[in-house]
Formats: sequence, structure tokens, C-alpha cells
Amino acid sequence: MRWSYYSPAPDDTLKIGKMIGKDATAGDVILLIGDLGAGKTWLTKGIAHGLEVPEDYYITSPSFTIINEYPGRIPLYHIDLFRFSKDTDWENIGIEEYIFSKGVAVIEWAERLPIRFIPKEHLKIYLEYYKTGRKLTFEPYGKHFIESVKKWKKILD
Repeated sequence: MRWSYYSPAPDDTLKIGKMIGKDATAGDVILLIGDLGAGKTWLTKGIAHGLEVPEDYYITSPSFTIINEYPGRIPLYHIDLFRFSKDTDWENIGIEEYIFSKGVAVIEWAERLPIRFIPKEHLKIYLEYYKTGRKLTFEPYGKHFIESVKKWKKILD
């Protein structure tokens, strides 16, 4: 199942992210794939709002720190793989501790992550420039994510 949604503005992308965060459960892994400026961090900000991360936390892309942790109803692990390549020594980074955890892992530049670190149940979201906004394509794996995407589709279509 795949579903695409047109987001005309950053505030709309935040709204969708908030829906995702509200439906998130411990252990969820959300993979974000898209070019620079496609809206990955905006979507993550919305997910943080849905996870009830306190408003005084400034949600930014962790390009230089790799991982930002935020407290919420479920901890949010915002991971950015922009500076990594397929040749990275992944075993020594410790990234799997965040991916296979009781938090919600949101991974930007997820296409760089080796398949062995992607759990069977996960949500892929492709973000791309489209007209004057962004197109988000949802690709759910596992019952929880399939049901969530069906719910969002029903609300937003």
C-alpha cells in the first residue's frame, strides 16, 4: 500500500507530522527520504508536537550531532544520516540502540541506512518538491503503520 498527499505549506507538513506523532507507539521507526529542503525536519517537528515534546525544545536537524533526543510521552530520537555513506562503519556508531528501542526513531536520509538496521515494521515517507509545496508518499510496513496510514488518508482525502 502506498498513499501520496500534497502538502501546500510548511504548516500543513507540521499538521501531518503531529498526526503521525499522536499515533506513534514505543519502538516505532519512521524513515524519511528526500532531497535537501524537502520538508524532513518540518515533518519531524510535527511528530515531536504529536509526541508532546515540550514547546520550549527547539527541534533542529542533527546534521552535526547525528542524534537529538527529545523527551515526550514517548522519547523521540531524531537521527540524521546526511554525513554518512554506505561505507560507514555502522557497527561502531551504536545507532541500532536508538532504532531498536522503546522510543520513536525518526531517521532523515534513511536511504543511507543498511537494510539490516531497518525493522520489519516501519514507515517510509518520501518527501519531494511538488508544484509550490511538497508531496509526501507514505509506504507502511506492518499492521500498526498500515492502519495508521489508512486513518490519515481517510481524514485528509
